Amino acid sequence: MDTKESSITHHDYKPEVDHLSDTSPDGHIPTSMKQPSRVFTPQEESKLYRKIDLRIMPILALLYLLSFMDPGNIGNARLSNLEKDLHMNPKGNKYNIALTMYFVSYCLFEVPSNIMLKKLRPSIWLASITVLWGVVMTLMGVAQNFGGLVAARVALGIAEAGLFPGVTLYLTFWYPRHMCQTRIAIFFGAATLAGAFSGLLAYGISFMNGVGGYSAWRWIFILEGIATVLAGTLAFWAISDFPDTATFLTEEEREWVVWRKFQDSGKAGEAEGISAKYIKQAFMDPHVWLSVLYYFGVVTPLYGVALFAPTIINSFGKFSRPQVQLLTLPVYVAACIWVIVSSIWSDKKKSRFFIVYIDLLLCLVGFVINITPTPMGVKYFGLILAAMGAYGGLPAVVTFNANNLAGQVKRGVGMAIQIGIGNFGGIVASNVYLSRESPHYFTGHGVEIGFVCIGLITAPIYAMILKNKNKKKLEWQELQASLPPAERKVFTVQELHDLGDRAPDFMYTI
Repeated sequence: MDTKESSITHHDYKPEVDHLSDTSPDGHIPTSMKQPSRVFTPQEESKLYRKIDLRIMPILALLYLLSFMDPGNIGNARLSNLEKDLHMNPKGNKYNIALTMYFVSYCLFEVPSNIMLKKLRPSIWLASITVLWGVVMTLMGVAQNFGGLVAARVALGIAEAGLFPGVTLYLTFWYPRHMCQTRIAIFFGAATLAGAFSGLLAYGISFMNGVGGYSAWRWIFILEGIATVLAGTLAFWAISDFPDTATFLTEEEREWVVWRKFQDSGKAGEAEGISAKYIKQAFMDPHVWLSVLYYFGVVTPLYGVALFAPTIINSFGKFSRPQVQLLTLPVYVAACIWVIVSSIWSDKKKSRFFIVYIDLLLCLVGFVINITPTPMGVKYFGLILAAMGAYGGLPAVVTFNANNLAGQVKRGVGMAIQIGIGNFGGIVASNVYLSRESPHYFTGHGVEIGFVCIGLITAPIYAMILKNKNKKKLEWQELQASLPPAERKVFTVQELHDLGDRAPDFMYTI
């Protein structure tokens, strides 16, 4: 069942308020929200959101591209003698430990980071953490031993923890629910390009081996770190905080964007202030914890591909290091195309579950191919399918959760729980591709299949629960409409804000 959204006309956008007590004198809208001075036509609205896209999406995509180059870069650094220079036994587990420690700090700091984004302006918080992780990345390039690498990875996880949940929350401040997945896909598409670009960059930087007395792998981290610091500095000015304060919009445009978001959240809008009760609601919501489980189904495969694609490709045959790095390009290009195409379709149909399930099936088929004795070309095709499903699935599962949480704080915390707890799948992925199992990697592929199956089970359960709740809400609305006005249930604006997505007029997106 899709959320019912009225078309944009001069007669729509006047919510019914049979159950709303805090209304303006004309009885149409809550006193906390004024009606826009004029109504935009569909064509004008499309043009307005394209204007917003061009203003806020490029800097977000750039930041995430730099963030997600890290998994690919450390994989390429491993091919460029990182383990040898830091005296790490290639047959041991020190490389896996270094990967794991990043995810521990990354996961633990997701929720606090989204709360900080609400306390501070997005431009300050997102730019600050970007500059911080750029500094850490640069220092990782001068690590002298295994302990130094691990310390840098822990600090990097703390700094990067706020970016993905912060940006996805930030986008929900600007766009109605059924425009969000395409926008998340645009900036997340940068992650897939990061995988391709990191391989290409590593290939180019390999020719810097010995420059300044540094190995090529050190230059990978140093150059990316410097670029990240520069991008973070730019972000202080490039990120616009909120629609109602956006100087690049006219007064009429600001009113319309704010109004559209208000309408999208129910007849009384949504709660915006920080309150402990909204944080508690997120932690106590079973929907959020179900979303963590189906998030596992795509994020664990995603990190498996991101961290080990060069290693897996290298196991297919006898390739040189440059060949392996170049063979990663088609994997990420195919994934990027699928991310954008599937997300546009999902927003157009106002449906999330169907795409989530397709992505999980792509992951399943891809890893099953790789765990079976098939020719090299078939295994490579399977890796491409797995990458398409994992990368395409991430914006789908995040939007599936975000679309069904109302109230900015509850949604921000709920998204951070999903992403933070779910990213422990990265810890799993970091430790299941064992060097001694090359070239088969039965444990790695088998564990990935197991997590995909968790998603294949929990995503339909989540969708069925939402469908049943939507049915009950519609039945309640029909019952209220059949009663005399004096007998209908009346809610205050504050009561509806406190109910959030449980409010009777908030319809879940499936």
